[in-house]
Amino acid sequence: MLRLTSVICLCLVTLSALCEPASKYEVGTITDVKPHQAAGAGSGVTSYEVSVRVRNTIYVALYTPPLGTDTVKYAAGRELLVLIGKKTITYNDILGQSVELSILSQKPATDAKQSK
Repeated sequence: MLRLTSVICLCLVTLSALCEPASKYEVGTITDVKPHQAAGAGSGVTSYEVSVRVRNTIYVALYTPPLGTDTVKYAAGRELLVLIGKKTITYNDILGQSVELSILSQKPATDAKQSK
């Protein structure tokens, strides 16, 4: 009976591991932060275009900080773990909550070493 129970538990653990989506967080570096020029600039809400380099691609995402914070202006050079989706970039904030940003554009990154 113990052997049967352990085999069933092993099968359930293996099955659950195979069924999980293959989400792979990668290291990204914030390369640039610019204020976003919104069409209706009278709203008073400030958004930023944040450029994040992941591998050989630079993604530009739209970030709207929580009220009262604007520390993203000083985030250039910071590394963070990101999950790249088809139209979004997801990262975990300092409290461990997932934050999803819309990707505005993406382009290949050029290295200074390659241009020589």
